[in-house]
Amino acid sequence: MQIPADPEEPHSTSENALAPGLYLVATPIGNLGDITLRALDVLRRVDRIACEDTRQTQKLLNHFEITTPTVSCHQHNEHQRTAELIEALKAGGRIAVVSDAGMPGISDPGSWLTAEAIAAGVAVIPIPGANAALSALVASGLSTDEFHFIGFLPEKAGARRTRLEALAAEIEKNEAVRTLVFYEAPHRILETLADIEAIFGPAVRVVVARELTKIHEEFLRGTVAEARQELVGRDRIRGEITLLVDARPRAQAQFAGVVTEKIADHVARLQAENGVDEREALKRIARELGQSKSDVYRELQRERARRR
Repeated sequence: MQIPADPEEPHSTSENALAPGLYLVATPIGNLGDITLRALDVLRRVDRIACEDTRQTQKLLNHFEITTPTVSCHQHNEHQRTAELIEALKAGGRIAVVSDAGMPGISDPGSWLTAEAIAAGVAVIPIPGANAALSALVASGLSTDEFHFIGFLPEKAGARRTRLEALAAEIEKNEAVRTLVFYEAPHRILETLADIEAIFGPAVRVVVARELTKIHEEFLRGTVAEARQELVGRDRIRGEITLLVDARPRAQAQFAGVVTEKIADHVARLQAENGVDEREALKRIARELGQSKSDVYRELQRERARRR
């Protein structure tokens, strides 16, 4: 199926030919139905497809009866392969880049080739589609207002803890609240959760998103201690994992664990029900929570700032 050229589409000519350039094509992260019509059209019409793993990509191409030639471009040969691909692009070629799943360049090969293409004056065209980090984030129930995508943490335990400690220190210093998004391998997830529990505390909220878009898709939501306990009880942990952490300063983390309604809503309710002013309402809330009035007031100010 060929997609008709849109008169406003900048990468198709009036004769419906694909414009020269480097096309960064997102592919499904599990469910083949998540491929876009535009992605299929591009994959059919480019001169060749640079793949993280040609064998993996060939399965996708065979499913959709696409016969475009492929060439490998993975983490071990991307720098060497780039020179060859850039020459073809400068000569007016049309090349698509795909990873095994998701968006190329996001914890996958593609970013080096993209940077070199831009430096060479070649058009770079993103073809949007599936991405595990964003899919997990929007379904996590955690804040999407501000998030930090880290990708894979270091494999070695010491380096992993150092990275997590640096992230925690940054959150504390800036009094920031953000969702941290990691990719993690199933054989390391328990160690990573243990490190998060040690550094951020056992009550920090996490979401373990596993096997996204696949038949065994799963979201584990709760505290890091609860998530770790659930996974420890399993015979085996399988599948690709996206891990999200509700990272916030320790003072705010205390509220996240004990407050069932926003401080601002609590203040408004006490004012309406008891006719007290804001100052008295804050005193009562502080007593209920076992927190200082100044901490409760600061949390109120943070809530108001986030609502602006």
